[in-house]
Amino acid sequence: MFGKARHGLGVAIALLTIAAFGSPAPAAPMEVLRIGPGATASETERDDIETDRDTFTFAPTTAGAARTITEASYSFIDNATGPEAHSFPELLVRRGIGERFELRVGINYEAGGPGLASGTQVGGEDLVSEEESRMLYGAKVETTDQAGWIPMSALIVQGFTPLYGPTHQSTMMVGEAWAWRFANGWEWRSGIRYGTGWAEEDFFNQWAPSTALKIPLNARWEVHAEYFGIMTTGREKAINVQYGSCGGHVLLTKDLELGLRLGWGLNETSPNFFANTGFGYRY
Repeated sequence: MFGKARHGLGVAIALLTIAAFGSPAPAAPMEVLRIGPGATASETERDDIETDRDTFTFAPTTAGAARTITEASYSFIDNATGPEAHSFPELLVRRGIGERFELRVGINYEAGGPGLASGTQVGGEDLVSEEESRMLYGAKVETTDQAGWIPMSALIVQGFTPLYGPTHQSTMMVGEAWAWRFANGWEWRSGIRYGTGWAEEDFFNQWAPSTALKIPLNARWEVHAEYFGIMTTGREKAINVQYGSCGGHVLLTKDLELGLRLGWGLNETSPNFFANTGFGYRY
């Protein structure tokens, strides 16, 4: 029954998207970076919005000088055991301070069972059944530009403070993402995050590796496939959650993005399924 409902949901979302925004526009020349020995610059500068919510792996770019990106999304997680989980609004505001540095602030509310599908929340979630709200704050800096085989990359440092819920402990996360853009417009990005967590006075570590392949269909539409995991060390009962996921986004304008991600657990300790949908707006 759940499989049929999931299939129906996917068809309905596709039809609604096409009805609302039209079918994908004709292909246009892609703005890309070349990689390989001697390659150091882009053929043309990309100026489309890049959100951190589009994939679990955050973007290796910042908002841009004097620009702001606002992102929000909703996640549903169907847990194999225990109640389903809901996470919203996953609000994140990113303000560019110069071309390579941004400040970040956000807020989120989680209810129901355990689970995590948004990369933004890694380090701010203690992965147990609860109802809670947290704010996040931090910064992101671009650490390298793509040059030959050297990838573009960015570093995030982020803190979390509970506003409501069973714990009053603040936590933190630090992560690095890197990516290569190929001459055909494809992008391979990967990342690793480390975060701290608390569960019933039990302090532990979280590790979240991820990798994604992003494929543009044309100038407006892009799809991706991704793997990501969330593992703990130092926890009395270790957590090992792993997902395979797919999704995509459509650019309504170069500053407005709508996206959808779907994922399935890859091991017995992972939730059955998650869905995440949201938007990003740059101004």
